[in-house]
Amino acid sequence: MNPLLTPFDTAPFSKIKNEHFKPAFLQAIEDARLEIDAIANSKKAPTFENTVAALDFAGQQLDRVSSVFFNLNSAETNPEIQKIAQEVSPLLSEFSNDITLNEELFKRVKTVYDQRNDLELTTEEQTLLDKKYKSFSRNGANLPLDKKKRLREIDAELSKLKLQFGENVLAETNKYEMHLTNEEDLDGLPEGEKEAAAQLAKSKDKDGWLITLDYPSYIPFMKYASNRKLRKELSIAFGSKGFHNDELDNQKNIINIANLRHERANLLGYKTHAHYVLEERMAETPEKVHQFLQELLEKAKPAAEREFAELENFAKQLDKIDRLEKWDGAYYSEKLKQKLFDLDDEKLKPYFKLENVIAGVFKVAAKLFGLQFEEVFDIDKYHPDVKTYRIYDKNKNLVSLFYADFHPRPGKRGGAWMTSYKAQYVQNGINVRPHISNVCNFTKPTASKPSLLTFNEVTTLFHEFGHGLHGMLANTVYPGLSGTSVYWDFVELPSQIMENWCYEKEALELFATHYQTGEVIPMELVQKIKDSATFQEGMATLRQISFGLLDMSWHGADPSGISNVKEQEVKAFEPTDLYPECPETCMSTSFSHIFQGGYSSGYYSYKWAEVLDADAFAYFKEKGIFNQEVATKFKDNVLSKGGTEKPMELYKRFRGSEPKIEALLKRAGLLAETTN
Repeated sequence: MNPLLTPFDTAPFSKIKNEHFKPAFLQAIEDARLEIDAIANSKKAPTFENTVAALDFAGQQLDRVSSVFFNLNSAETNPEIQKIAQEVSPLLSEFSNDITLNEELFKRVKTVYDQRNDLELTTEEQTLLDKKYKSFSRNGANLPLDKKKRLREIDAELSKLKLQFGENVLAETNKYEMHLTNEEDLDGLPEGEKEAAAQLAKSKDKDGWLITLDYPSYIPFMKYASNRKLRKELSIAFGSKGFHNDELDNQKNIINIANLRHERANLLGYKTHAHYVLEERMAETPEKVHQFLQELLEKAKPAAEREFAELENFAKQLDKIDRLEKWDGAYYSEKLKQKLFDLDDEKLKPYFKLENVIAGVFKVAAKLFGLQFEEVFDIDKYHPDVKTYRIYDKNKNLVSLFYADFHPRPGKRGGAWMTSYKAQYVQNGINVRPHISNVCNFTKPTASKPSLLTFNEVTTLFHEFGHGLHGMLANTVYPGLSGTSVYWDFVELPSQIMENWCYEKEALELFATHYQTGEVIPMELVQKIKDSATFQEGMATLRQISFGLLDMSWHGADPSGISNVKEQEVKAFEPTDLYPECPETCMSTSFSHIFQGGYSSGYYSYKWAEVLDADAFAYFKEKGIFNQEVATKFKDNVLSKGGTEKPMELYKRFRGSEPKIEALLKRAGLLAETTN
């Protein structure tokens, strides 16, 4: 019996063996193919219900198998799972093409689409019809046979290249270790970080201390270690992942991905990959994205240059540093921040025990949206670190299941993300509730201390939980429009707005208590958190703009002339450069967001969503951060609606008007730049 092919509600992790995956995929693809064929070959006249809605509900078993497998490939992978991923990805790509290039199916969808003005469809039904029609037209349904064939080849190749890219980045991350045996090399590192490094070394049967490229190890070392030579070594190791001209090198993969994406866009009648992608985004065109990034650049650059000069001057005074390098930034920024605000993560961390922060984000969600959280131990999980919860509304109706996985390990990729094991939808009168997961890489507990989070980790937890709420509170009919199935530059609004509560006294008092004494975080520390929130905001904004520009440089023009990845990157970064160029490093070769994840031509959306979230949170501030009227409007018009309508319409219904960039500039302390 294959547990993945037996009907299940929660994922049966403990019963699944690696050998179950490929047969499950093959069977689920075959079953889904039969469902699709039944829709395409139906003798009944095409209607919204028997064609468009049927198509959205088809292949549910395949969706479940895929969600279990690919989530494990991100959170708990091994060489065998990676090998299976390489084998099944082209099969899934081919199946997807079989749907979008199925002429009979497209004919039926087009028939319904052409009649749309005469059908009495709800707004959600209209949106689904539009989305389904475009899923065909934007993926080659109108192409001649030879071009359809080429499209299939491109998609199969891209799915393999993206996987290979990600595997190389993970292998590079896991391969590197800085093994230290002299305690002086750890000078400046807080005791908790030293203990974690010693614990890591011990777990690998080594003396001394181990520093790795995982964020909870890498970031504290870059921030606190006074040994500049070791910071340089670690920084170059981190910045050169996939850039060593060896078997894990990603340069060719990137060039191939960029060129294939461009060819694909051209085949479909678009000028570039960015033109193709942005047609289905709030931004709409590459020109608008460049205009948006340029406007931010003009506002942020003077502040960033002033902040950088201040930082360089501070480093010169403190340690006679001639020239500030990339491996100096975090170290001297932390020192300057301590000097200006008398605030550092070591003072804050005791108030942010992981369990308390989890309880805190639950309390914030309870006050805003009336949710109740119950940790449960009867749900199967894929690793002992994972915590599981059932979430209820105030009437004790089940809202969602929630999986939370917070610590790094060798089989888990870096970063933090939200994902889903089961979508929300309404079928046969039953509102099927979702299964949502947050995966992060936070500092692990040590022998003497619990997991104490940096403030940045606290905001990350709130951020991912915001994505989680978007999934949990989904209330749509169709799975294809549920939860985070929204325009990519809208998806970050629910996550980024949640970070704002981390800076508010009223919210911090709910959970920020000292892990030993139980004392609530002193208000002077809360004030310092608020005061320091705009510290080096110009530099931080410039950094985000630089990533957006790099993304657009790969995807917003014809890449066929690019032969040197590093040169391309240097050119893209030129308008935002502050630090001297480091020839050994290259960001593109490990820029997973755009080469493996879904952010190609979409990295600008982090800043775009910041405009939305700053404007939206200004509304909360105006009425009260736990104001029920505003929270309900946000839940009813944003969180629960998924992709059922155009995002700007949803936003305006919540806010009463379109978002204003001034809200972001004001929050970031950059507004003065516009009035001088």
